Amino acid sequence: MDLDAVPQEGNATLDGHSKLMYARDAQGRVVTTTSRGWEAEEIVTSHAVEVLVEQAQAARERVKAGLASPLEYWMYERRMDVALLSQTSGFWQWRVRRHLQPRHFATLSPAQLARYGEALGLPVSTLQRLP
Repeated sequence: MDLDAVPQEGNATLDGHSKLMYARDAQGRVVTTTSRGWEAEEIVTSHAVEVLVEQAQAARERVKAGLASPLEYWMYERRMDVALLSQTSGFWQWRVRRHLQPRHFATLSPAQLARYGEALGLPVSTLQRLP
């Protein structure tokens, strides 16, 4: 993208902040510049956030029904999926999916719960229940 083509339309999801982007200057060098974002990016970001909010609400209902562990709710609430939670917690994806089941979540050790708590930025006591 050329330096003069960097979008500056504004993006409400950036909350007035700018983000760093790379662009080509007049001499053809790659340089950094700031962008206020653009409308298409705002639409896509807003849609993705709406999907995650819906997933968190659905997970909340599954937890209340005893079909999922609180970990599933907090994963979506913190804007994560199984792959990202796996990367941040250090558990393999198949183990994360297993821990989303109430009976397996209930058997987690304090150390395992602490790993999830750290990955999600939550104290263990909060991780073990719904808000």
